Amino acid sequence: MRTSTVVYGKHFKLLVVGGGAGGLGAASKFARKLPRGSVGIIEPREDHYYQPGFTLVGGGLMSLEANRGKQKDLIPKNATWIQDKVQKFEPAKNSVKLRGGDEITYDYMVIAMGVQLRYDMIKGAKEALDTPGVCSNYSPFYVEKHYKEAMNFKGGNALYTFPNTPIKCAGAPQKACYITDSILRQRGVRDQAHMIYATSLKRLFGIESYLKSLEKVARDKEIDVRTRRNLIEVNTNDRIATFELLDEEAKPTGKTEQIEYSLLHIGPPCSTPEALRNSAFVDKTGFMDVDGGSLQSKKYPNVFGVGDCMNTPNAKTAAAVSSHLKTIEKNLTQVMQGNRPCMQYDGYASCPLVVSTNRVILAEFGPRGAMETTPFDQSKPTYWAYLMKRYFMPALYWNGLIKGYWNGPATLRNCTRLVKSK
Repeated sequence: MRTSTVVYGKHFKLLVVGGGAGGLGAASKFARKLPRGSVGIIEPREDHYYQPGFTLVGGGLMSLEANRGKQKDLIPKNATWIQDKVQKFEPAKNSVKLRGGDEITYDYMVIAMGVQLRYDMIKGAKEALDTPGVCSNYSPFYVEKHYKEAMNFKGGNALYTFPNTPIKCAGAPQKACYITDSILRQRGVRDQAHMIYATSLKRLFGIESYLKSLEKVARDKEIDVRTRRNLIEVNTNDRIATFELLDEEAKPTGKTEQIEYSLLHIGPPCSTPEALRNSAFVDKTGFMDVDGGSLQSKKYPNVFGVGDCMNTPNAKTAAAVSSHLKTIEKNLTQVMQGNRPCMQYDGYASCPLVVSTNRVILAEFGPRGAMETTPFDQSKPTYWAYLMKRYFMPALYWNGLIKGYWNGPATLRNCTRLVKSK
């Protein structure tokens, strides 16, 4: 077990803001490179969750406890854990102010704050989550409730939503929908359910290589897919969800649609945490403005980003973090040595799309399409991909990614291409 020493008013060679996958991975890499005590990690929470496992927790296929670790056990041994929250960034002074009023200064900084779940952007949603029938796999406080609701469901509309903002793990809302379909079939009550997937997007999934397979899954499961719909209000008294209808540019048309629900799963809008979105680091969308190749801040060259908080076009997944870490390890080291960044992030992300309680479409992709690692057809639902999702990927996360050892599957992918070309 690592003992945490909270140190205020101190200067660090490298300050990492955020103790999630990206923050721990970055801190681990550089704590091995730099002298002891050179790396500080600001993270207020005591619990660390393997969030990709929440889909399985919500489907009754894993326990929440199996996806929980203690932050004090995960902090790199040569780094200092600052158990507090950033209140304000002051990049002109190379400093941050903490919630308690203390100040930390740095030579270099990695911002890995992730995104904030913004249930508050949907009228009535926060209150609705504490009422029967409403749940969300995105939060550790409500993920277990999803399985209970699916097991208690007797009939009516089972409604799953996708917001009109950036969102972590864009496949998660439909994964929850597919798993619920399987649960209801196993319980023998599927014919009592009208399952609706309401998304703000113009189609079911953004990557063409996997779209047809997912459309077939939705057809086979008789899921009513409704596009260009954004949840704006939940009325728990009448059990009605109100959606604004969007045009082809994802702008509100002024029209709305109301849908009664027996079960409502909310895919929450997401934004960067308040301190970051009110800082000089972000663009007009409120996400950290970085060079999409080097992941270096466009305004402050001694600052880099990692993970969901950036404005890079990749999907916001833990798998993307692995390639982010590979990129900043090289580029931040170069900058520390007085050189220019030399490595380009390849845009890699992955979303293991759970389509039943034992089948997964292992989607791997970048902005230009599929980036598959295995020699198999990953667009098809398979049991082997489910086994990877259930057993291999959690182990890779806890033992590889957050310890700074896993840089993504690019090398494996190159070997596979050689096999395919022969």
